[in-house]
Amino acid sequence: MTKKRKRQEDFQKVKFKVGKKKPKLENATDTTFKTKAIQIPEQLKEDGVLPTQNRKLNIKDLLSQMHHYSPGVKHNALLGLKELLSQYPFVIDAHLSSIISEVAAVFTDKDSSVRGAAVHLLQFLASKIRAEHIAPFFPLVSAHLSSAMTHISEGIQEDSLKVLDVLLEAYPALLTDRSVILLKNFVELISHQQLSKRLKSRDKLSWMLSVNPNRRVTSQQWRLNVLTRLKKFLQAVVDGFSDTEDEGLQEQKDSSHSGRNPVCISWKLHANNQQHIQLFESGGLRPKINSSFRLRSLTSVMDSAEKGLSSAENLKGFIEIIIPLLIECWIEASPAQSAPILGNLLESESQQLMQQVLSIIHLLWKLTKRHDETYKMELWLRMNYLVDFKHHFMRHFPYSLQDTVKHKKKDPCKSNRNCVKSSNNIDHLLLNLTLCDIMVSLASTSTLQTDSGWLDMIRKFVTDTLQDGSKLNSKQVNRLLGVTWRLMQIQQNKVATEPLIRAVYTLYQQRNLLFPVRTLLLKFFSRVYQKEDLRTQRIRSRSKVLSRWLAGLPQQLALLGLRNPELSNQLIDIIHSAASRSNKELLQSLQATAARIYDPLEGTLVLLPAEAQRRLVQLVYFLPCLPASLLTCLSRCCIMGRMSSDLAATLIGILHMRSSFAGWKCQVQDNSVSDVDYFSFLFSTLIGFSREELTSLQGIRGKPHISQTQLSPIRLYLTDLDQFLHHWAVTEVICHSLSTIPSQSQCFDILQTGICKYLVGLVVIPDSTAGSVLCAINKLLDQACIISENLHRFLASCCYSLLYFLLTIDREDAEHLQKRDMLWRSCISALALLPRLLRLMLQSLQVSRICREELPVVAQLLRLLMQHGQLRSHMITNEFLVQQIIKDIMTLKSGEVQEQWLTDLHYCFNIYLASHPQTPGPINTVY
Repeated sequence: MTKKRKRQEDFQKVKFKVGKKKPKLENATDTTFKTKAIQIPEQLKEDGVLPTQNRKLNIKDLLSQMHHYSPGVKHNALLGLKELLSQYPFVIDAHLSSIISEVAAVFTDKDSSVRGAAVHLLQFLASKIRAEHIAPFFPLVSAHLSSAMTHISEGIQEDSLKVLDVLLEAYPALLTDRSVILLKNFVELISHQQLSKRLKSRDKLSWMLSVNPNRRVTSQQWRLNVLTRLKKFLQAVVDGFSDTEDEGLQEQKDSSHSGRNPVCISWKLHANNQQHIQLFESGGLRPKINSSFRLRSLTSVMDSAEKGLSSAENLKGFIEIIIPLLIECWIEASPAQSAPILGNLLESESQQLMQQVLSIIHLLWKLTKRHDETYKMELWLRMNYLVDFKHHFMRHFPYSLQDTVKHKKKDPCKSNRNCVKSSNNIDHLLLNLTLCDIMVSLASTSTLQTDSGWLDMIRKFVTDTLQDGSKLNSKQVNRLLGVTWRLMQIQQNKVATEPLIRAVYTLYQQRNLLFPVRTLLLKFFSRVYQKEDLRTQRIRSRSKVLSRWLAGLPQQLALLGLRNPELSNQLIDIIHSAASRSNKELLQSLQATAARIYDPLEGTLVLLPAEAQRRLVQLVYFLPCLPASLLTCLSRCCIMGRMSSDLAATLIGILHMRSSFAGWKCQVQDNSVSDVDYFSFLFSTLIGFSREELTSLQGIRGKPHISQTQLSPIRLYLTDLDQFLHHWAVTEVICHSLSTIPSQSQCFDILQTGICKYLVGLVVIPDSTAGSVLCAINKLLDQACIISENLHRFLASCCYSLLYFLLTIDREDAEHLQKRDMLWRSCISALALLPRLLRLMLQSLQVSRICREELPVVAQLLRLLMQHGQLRSHMITNEFLVQQIIKDIMTLKSGEVQEQWLTDLHYCFNIYLASHPQTPGPINTVY
């Protein structure tokens, strides 16, 4: 019993009481747990160095995605790059190398959307990156572009042209530096090499147009796209030359006359050794040294491939490849090969393709003229391509809308054989003119008889086009005038050139011509005139049409006015050039129109800017005659302030040189300007106001325009500061001209007569006029001059009125304070030169007639006159008058407290006059 009980105790069941929880087992698993937040602020913080776009990707993230295998990821990366760089442009400079390399690498991507996004991004970058910044990385861009242009995939080739458009627009100079490789790529885009059947070796390879049926566009449309880019590229090459010239009116290198920039010289600075004049043999700004030695250019030490098209060898090689291909393209698009139907797209493509072919050839011809041996290059071109050009290009010349479109509804352009633009926006006239330009460049005077057949066709076409009255744009006119000039150089006799000049003049007479067109026509006529003037030095056989054109220029200048300052400047330059050559017809027309050109109110002179005014003033020298009416207009132009005082001084100097007082050793032209008219001009300009203006001033009363004193019958009209300074500057020039006249006494008598006739008796006189009269009197007065009593009294009144005005100027009046020194010197000089003038002024100081407010002014004036060293002896002579004036002042102030100004007056009188010092020194008066 005992053992059994013990076994049962080992496994005894535990009894639980009701309401108690079950105790936990010893091997029970604890399933409770606690949570705590993990703080990672550094990972959530944005990168403070590299900005991010909306997807929180920075520049490094986006550039790394450019290597992803998925086209979508690369496309989004390119879009993200554009978004990031738009928001943060400074990132471009910091990562320019990486951006350029990654974007250029996707030019050859297989996915079209990626290539399209790359083109858009490149276009955005081109507007933000300057050429000098991208230049170090441009070889890489050019290499990827070349790889895309020569890629086996047609889509990549098509998109490479879009990349080329962006680079040509933004960086033409950088792109043309690698012209050798790119030109070969252009050729490979439209053709393929073929071994010549005549040669067993591979030394001679020919090129033929290729046809790819897998393209999305037709073969003709693809060639048009490629040739359009090739034309733009060649245009950039032409523009890259430093000596680029006008496309149509290009100068011939063998021309003896070329435009030169004048050297502007200031004779005042030269006289003071402040400007040195350097003279060159040929004139102009660049010295021309006659030497048989020539410096070798930097391009001569370069490799042939590095020179590009600047090398004659490379240019010839490219011409030999591209011209046959262009002729093939022309044959396919020419009217003889197809009969197009209205609305067929091929018709538009054919016309555009023909135009691109001619434009490329024209640019290549321009490049041949940039080389030193131009004559040899022209002979080479003529020998190799003239026959083919005559056979293919001139067969259906001229090309017009009717040649290619057989069925067309009537429209307003039908009457015009050379309609400017067709419905498909093709310039048929420019097509024909480009062909004319190409062909006439292959002709010369020596080949005139051989080429007379097709040259007559071109001459007739040019003449008809100029005379048919159609509205032409500047590009057409430029090309048209270029062909006309070349025709005139090939056949230089008057029988052949006169109809061409007449035809151009017909176009010139059209109304409402565009400004660029009018400019081109002016340049053409000016060039023809200069060429004719050089050629007809011995035998004068001037064109009548050219003479008629020259005679009409002054009238056009007068009618044009301010409506087109640039065109006015061109007219002035041509008129000046012809006037300097003493062209009779132009000088007669200029003489008849001078009154309108130099009208002081609405004339061309006062309307145009300063530089044009200077040229017009210079034309005065060439006028055959200077009548009184014209001199009146010129005087008004000088004093009205519509042109600068320096220019007015130039005009006065020119008139002085045309007068009989210029000191010419030879006889001056008869009746150019009479002495009476010349003195009238000088006097009118010296006064500064016309008779009508002086009459109208007599009715003005009171301040602020009038300065009035009771002791002088003359009231001063206070002019504006600008008007005063201009008038004073002109006065100094007038005084200088008067002082150069040999007979000073007679000159003074004429001036005295004019003052007494026109100024004496006036109540109101401008302050500038009074000062100018005193300045002229001081300049001309000598011992032989006799001054009338009327002039003495007039000058005395002017002096006191001016001195009173100067002593009563408020210190706050800054405008009139600037007049003080000039007017004070004039008055003091006149009083020092004319003792009687001082005496008359002192006699007029009757203080009993003035109010008490004017007494301090009179006292201050007397004190300043006594203190002035130049007037000391004259004041001592008039001591009695001064003493009497002081007594009269004391009488008026008797019984009052003596003021400081009166004490100062007594002191100065006792010091300077009562003691009679024997050797008064000069004293600088401060007023």
